[in-house]
Amino acid sequence: MTAAPQLLARRRSGVHGRQNATGWLFIAPVVIILGLFLALPVAMAAWVSVSDWTGRGSPFSGTGFVGTKNYDAILSGGGLAARDFGTALRNNVYYVILTVPLQTALSLLLAVLVNRRILKGRGFFRTAFYFPSVTSSVAITVLWLFLFSASGVVNKILALVGIAGPNWFQDPNGVLHLVARSLGVSTPPAALAGSSFLGVSWWDWLSGPSVAMSAFILMAVFTTSGTFMLLFIAALQNLRGELQEAAMLDGASGWQRFRFVTLPMLRPTLFTVVTLGLIGSWQVFDQIYTGTQGGPAKTTLTPAYLSFSTAFNNQQWGQGAAIGFLLFAIIIVLALIQRLILRERTTVPRRKRFNPPPPKGGTP
Repeated sequence: MTAAPQLLARRRSGVHGRQNATGWLFIAPVVIILGLFLALPVAMAAWVSVSDWTGRGSPFSGTGFVGTKNYDAILSGGGLAARDFGTALRNNVYYVILTVPLQTALSLLLAVLVNRRILKGRGFFRTAFYFPSVTSSVAITVLWLFLFSASGVVNKILALVGIAGPNWFQDPNGVLHLVARSLGVSTPPAALAGSSFLGVSWWDWLSGPSVAMSAFILMAVFTTSGTFMLLFIAALQNLRGELQEAAMLDGASGWQRFRFVTLPMLRPTLFTVVTLGLIGSWQVFDQIYTGTQGGPAKTTLTPAYLSFSTAFNNQQWGQGAAIGFLLFAIIIVLALIQRLILRERTTVPRRKRFNPPPPKGGTP
């Protein structure tokens, strides 16, 4: 009587063992590929960031361990490396602050408009809005350089309305400094000019994006909103229609239905869109490499391009790898902060105490 359950348990364990082996066999090619082309390069880059590798030969042979020397030169060295990293960080901060909210809001607006049933030709508009996202970023950058050149279409349109078009890719001043100069503030306060962070004065930290970086911000919003629009459309089509109908029966207006019904239900998609936008904005490289290569006066320099330029152009491979890992740490920290902000907040209602009705004959 006791042998049958033991035999059944052995057969089940054997079946599960064969299933596990089969599963590992199927995923083995992917694990090997990820190990060779992802885990191993990351490990090599981590070693390069704490070594004095010169770019010749294997990073694991003939190089010495220098500890945090490369990171110290970037963060607290006080030289050109720290100043360039501070400048790149400032430029990218303004890029993220402006790009992520604008592309998120625009993509959500386009999704709501295109998802309306009364709109005719919805397929055409979806394709038109999504088309810039599948176009080569290099081609878009070249087109953008032509549109925003001194004799480009944008400046000609501004000239028609009586506005002198700026020299978009030659003016190194930040837009906030340009506004302050137009208001008569041309010299920085002593408190802002005397102190600095990462080799950049606080007055320069508050300069705002340059005119060239502003053009790249507009290009990023133009090219990425279509992709995020599709994510929002998929989420909108999966919403429960009875909630909207119940809100309409309660007399809620269109804005109230969107704010209190639709938007809370889009929280998971909103988190995905903001996360992808945050990661993409901190990794901007190809537009800078194709367009300005950090100019004018390093006002379009980004950490991703600085990592490439430091390693491949200046042959400082350790500092280039260190910049890459610092950028990785920034993205991880900001993603975690964003997750805390956009997380689902569920509150458990308090249980009400049940008070039975008094007996019909009155209280005893």
